[in-house]
Amino acid sequence: MYHFEHDYLERMGWLHAEIESQIRDLPQGALDWSPGSDIPSMCVLVTHLTGAERYWIGDVVAGESSDRDRDAEFRAEGCDQNELITKMKVSREYAGEVIRKINYGDLSNQRISPRNGNEITVGYALNYTLEHTAIHLGHIQIIRQMWDQHNNESRGVQK
Repeated sequence: MYHFEHDYLERMGWLHAEIESQIRDLPQGALDWSPGSDIPSMCVLVTHLTGAERYWIGDVVAGESSDRDRDAEFRAEGCDQNELITKMKVSREYAGEVIRKINYGDLSNQRISPRNGNEITVGYALNYTLEHTAIHLGHIQIIRQMWDQHNNESRGVQK
C-alpha cells in the first residue's frame, strides 16, 4: 500500500536538511546579511518559508488558522542558526500531524485559500508547499555562496 505521508515528509525533511547544511556554522551576521537592497537574508527566507509551510498545510489543508503575518516574515532578523533550525523542525512536526490524517483520496478535495479566496485542491496545496520550499532552498544556496565570496573578499582571501 502506498504511503503518501512517508514520501511527502521525506521530501520536506530532505529540503530542510539541505537548508540546514547552508546555515550551519554561520555567524549571526551572515544569517542577517543581504547581498542587495531587495534580496532577503537567509534569516528572512527560513522564517518566510516556514510561515508559508504552516499557512499552506495548516490554514489551507487543515483549516487551522495560524494568524500568519506574512509581512513580518520579511522583517525577520536576529535569529541564530538554532532558532532557524527549530523553526524548520516545528514546521515538519506540524506537517506530519496534518499529513498523517490525510488519505490518498483526500488529495482531490477542494479547499478555499483564506488569503485570496481561490479554490484549490489539497494535492495542489501540498505540492505547492514543497515547490515553494525548494525555490527558497535555491535562494539560500546562492546567498550562502555570495556570503562566502563577500566574507573572503573582506578578509583579503584569494582563490
